[in-house]
Amino acid sequence: MSLRYAYNTNGLTSHRLSDALSLLADCGYAGVALTLDVVHLDPFASDAFAQAEAVRARCDELDLGVVVETGARFLLDPRAKHEPTFVTASAEGRARRLAYLRLACDLAEVLGAEAVSFWAGVPRPGVDRDAAWGWFTDGVRALVDSHGGRSYALAVEPEPGMLVEDCDDWARLAAEAPGITLALDTGHCVVAGAYAPEEAVAAFAPHLGTVAVEGMRRGVHDHLPLDEGDVDLPAVLRALRDASYDRLVTLELSRDGHRAHEMVPRSVEILRTAEAA
Repeated sequence: MSLRYAYNTNGLTSHRLSDALSLLADCGYAGVALTLDVVHLDPFASDAFAQAEAVRARCDELDLGVVVETGARFLLDPRAKHEPTFVTASAEGRARRLAYLRLACDLAEVLGAEAVSFWAGVPRPGVDRDAAWGWFTDGVRALVDSHGGRSYALAVEPEPGMLVEDCDDWARLAAEAPGITLALDTGHCVVAGAYAPEEAVAAFAPHLGTVAVEGMRRGVHDHLPLDEGDVDLPAVLRALRDASYDRLVTLELSRDGHRAHEMVPRSVEILRTAEAA
């Protein structure tokens, strides 16, 4: 079984979405990780659902699967990166994040997505972490209650520096908020967490809702090309194959949009070579 690869649109921000989809298909990708954002399919646009239907039709033509990503930097607040979140002190802010994630899930249904990925957020200075944990679990439970059981996986991604930082944090969350899966970014494992990337794949294989790969240096949260950093890519891909993982394996190079025309074809060749190894 060959793995199915996708590329995240946050690394294609200089391309129109239609052009980006064609580029991915032409280079042999099996899917697209679509970050809902002001550049590509703004979820708050008046015609967002019509856009989603058009994207779904185009992906069907190109035989591309879809994962919906919700980590746009300034979508909810143009002056505060990633704010508000489920761990924002303001109840109104937390409600805005929940409303947005519910909207993203509705769009994912139209897109025929296989997963919707989201993260916890970073508690601001002065926010009690126990209180933040309660807010987050309440928000996740509310999202599962309204959108759990659909055809896509609801997946929480551990992010270095966020409230849910590693796979063990995710496991605690999953015990308190049943119905979620793990969005495993294997590069993050070399930044925060007790697991090597391939060990995390093996340990959490039954719970994987979506998986991301990229290069990353130990202790530094910086998404790098696949052939840079400290991740053993062949070992990660081998672990995914051993686990019979059949969902999309996505690549996020959000700082490389200016050279996407080079990184898109180069990356899939690196992936194929690593998988063959």
